[in-house]
Amino acid sequence: MSHTAEWKVRLHLFEDDDGTTKAHVVLDTGTAALTGHGTAHCNPADTNVPEIGDELAAGRAMHDLAHQLLNAAGNDIQGMGAHQPGTREPAGWPM
Repeated sequence: MSHTAEWKVRLHLFEDDDGTTKAHVVLDTGTAALTGHGTAHCNPADTNVPEIGDELAAGRAMHDLAHQLLNAAGNDIQGMGAHQPGTREPAGWPM
């Protein structure tokens, strides 16, 4: 069975005057959208390097999105009548 799909990802970064960087990453599957959030705070004693805040906030937002996507897949697997994780009978695809 062949399957092709295109999902779009948008990453938005915002930096406040207080050195806080916020990131929102939006995954659009065409039928659903998930949004991950992440923040990074610059220590007042450190040199403010915006790129580092962007990297940390974006990474945390993508990490949040990844957890949401894995949870959605787990819920879909269970919805198909598969056994829950931790039971003796495996379901879905192995990592």
